[in-house]
Amino acid sequence: MKHLLYYFLSVVFVSSGIYAQAQEESAPKKGHTNTNKFKQLYDEFSTPNVYRAASGAPGHAYYQQQADYKMDIVLDDKNSKLSGFETITYTNNAPDVLKYLWVQLDQNKRAKNSKSPLIETEKIEPVLYPSQFTENYISETFDGGFNIEAVTHTNGTPLSYMINQTMMRVELPKPMATGDTFSFSIKWWYNINDHVKKRGRSGYELFPDDGNKAYVIAQFFPRMAVYSDVEGWQNSQFWGRDEFALTFGDYEVNITVPADHILDGTGVLTNRKEVFTKTMMQRYEQAKKSYDEPVLIVTQAEAEAAAKGFSNETKTWKLKAENVRDFGFATSRRFIWDMMAVKVGDKDVMAVSMYPKEGNPLWEDWSTKAVASTLKTYSRMTFDYPYHKAISVHAKNQGMEYPMICWNYGRPKEDGTYSARVRYGMMGVIIHEVGHNFFPMIVNSDERQWTWMDEGLNSFLQYVAQIDFAEAYPKALAEGDTEFPHRRGPAKKIVPYMSGDQSYIAPIMTKGINTYQFGNNAYGKPATALNILREAVMGRDLFDYAFKEYSNRWMFKHPTPEDFFRTMEDASAFDLDWFWRGWFYTTDWVDIGIKDVKKYYVSAEPNAYMKDVMKERGIKKKQLRPLVYMVEEGSEDFKKSMKNQNPAEVKTVKEYLMDNFSEAERQNITAPKYFYNITFEKPGGLVMPIIVEYTYADGNKKTIKYPAEIWRLNDNEVSKVITSNQEIINITIDPNLETADIDTSNNSWPKKEKDGEFENFKQKIKG
Repeated sequence: MKHLLYYFLSVVFVSSGIYAQAQEESAPKKGHTNTNKFKQLYDEFSTPNVYRAASGAPGHAYYQQQADYKMDIVLDDKNSKLSGFETITYTNNAPDVLKYLWVQLDQNKRAKNSKSPLIETEKIEPVLYPSQFTENYISETFDGGFNIEAVTHTNGTPLSYMINQTMMRVELPKPMATGDTFSFSIKWWYNINDHVKKRGRSGYELFPDDGNKAYVIAQFFPRMAVYSDVEGWQNSQFWGRDEFALTFGDYEVNITVPADHILDGTGVLTNRKEVFTKTMMQRYEQAKKSYDEPVLIVTQAEAEAAAKGFSNETKTWKLKAENVRDFGFATSRRFIWDMMAVKVGDKDVMAVSMYPKEGNPLWEDWSTKAVASTLKTYSRMTFDYPYHKAISVHAKNQGMEYPMICWNYGRPKEDGTYSARVRYGMMGVIIHEVGHNFFPMIVNSDERQWTWMDEGLNSFLQYVAQIDFAEAYPKALAEGDTEFPHRRGPAKKIVPYMSGDQSYIAPIMTKGINTYQFGNNAYGKPATALNILREAVMGRDLFDYAFKEYSNRWMFKHPTPEDFFRTMEDASAFDLDWFWRGWFYTTDWVDIGIKDVKKYYVSAEPNAYMKDVMKERGIKKKQLRPLVYMVEEGSEDFKKSMKNQNPAEVKTVKEYLMDNFSEAERQNITAPKYFYNITFEKPGGLVMPIIVEYTYADGNKKTIKYPAEIWRLNDNEVSKVITSNQEIINITIDPNLETADIDTSNNSWPKKEKDGEFENFKQKIKG
């Protein structure tokens, strides 16, 4: 036992010596400021309260308002005009007294006096197409804003109101106390825009060959703004980019359109037997039992026949929706219509597509299947899809979402052929827009303030759903492809953005309209951050559990960024303040490299370090008990200690100390032959785990993930000691490109030499 104790004391002495040396080498240099990347986010976060708990869950006093709508809508197809009469019943669940109500008039973004164009910088382009010149400098400004004809109490009494751009303040006859409800009506109309010419989230597309239009209609009615414990009244104008903050409620909507149109939208169609033919009803019943292939409710031949006539009669479609935050619909006599059932949890949901013949054959083959696959993936990652249907509508150049319905691009050429890019673009946008049913249509974040909370989270799940879609439908892939090509999600995809000009990069936690490179900021970077968090930081089990917890806590509620951040930590026991700060509050980038690798050998002779200790303390060599000394390869100690010995033949620790053990003890002792002191540096500002792959002389590899907390005491460099019976021949940081490291030239040891420009040129010529 005495011998064994001595052995352990010796090894402790050795280990502490290496540790001390490593600490000394990685200690903050003179003048270095530790920026404390691990400081808690108390300064950035709102203080928890009765409405929002410190755990990230809704607090015990959480509340949200309710706005219920009854609407009668009329589409004037000949004049491209939409008219409506709506009654809003508003319920004040807040503990506050309200003197007035705010209503959003988003169509006013297209009014002649809109200020939206005035906030955009402009310059003369040196060369223009005639169409561009006409549009920019000659064409008359489209007048598409709301025309408010009346705002009245339900008893007919006019209400005072004031319009400020895209917001309308309605004065209440008397203040609303907690629990009060108030009903009022608005009569309005507006000119519908051509969304192909002027772009827009809704509008119509004109088909010149037959004069028909396909309508995708949204933001079409005055909608209640959100009043919450965080913002009070949402008071940010709609300038065109940032989307919407909306209140949940129940809808009863009657939409009158030409009798030869087909229509679908948010909610349950309550008069299906009145608006469907007998044949359509039979096909619909068949579709409810079809889980593998869509059933055509309206065929292409039927749609083409309908497009030849313009009925002067009308038909009213009645839709009813409960607990939705918005409403949208699509209508045209040119639409082909198919449906398929998809099992979600213990119920059936209808996956639906509407598209003109210009969408075929691509849309008939894949749209509804993409809808079905998306519902399955998102339900697995969050909660079972609660609505009875999800609709994908084909509209040129569109990609926009509303409860139960969305419009998507992806059009083949006139001869029906299409490129792989068109194929994947169409599938990707359908997955993305259908996914928006979950974020923000159900987990109802404020898109006007925090675009990333819907676009970023949704883009992350889109990446997961695309992988699932390719596995479920391998025939959907283009010939020669084995996986879905992803625009966003994989860490390497965000590297060009994060390594770009800092003058044109803003933190994720920036209001959408104020960001540069909106797509990268609101979609790409947060999606990548979450994928990295899932794959490289937390692991799938912890991440998926916490993400599902957030989704369930905040379904049909209004979460903030802090609610998301706190829930992810609360449900995983992962302190992630360092991650949120770096990825969401700064524009720092990842760059971790190998600064230095030192190899050590065991020696029986005192090394320079020990000689200094002996000299300082007056210790003679003969006074020393046997110790193990670590000698750096290539040092003077190494040269003296090794003398004429081959380093590969140097005794191991076990051999040096063998005399201190019994024969039985010797059989159970193993000791390393190689010792490495590895120094990692971090030129980039982002704190991240260090993922390291070690390759040994026998060909085996071992990957170690050092948690991000390794940087807590030094933000510049850290060291680790690796012991092995096998020689290490290669060390690689982030071998699978999981961390978005912007510079991999410092990720390998021995350092990989890059070919010069001439060598690259020669290889290119040979290729």
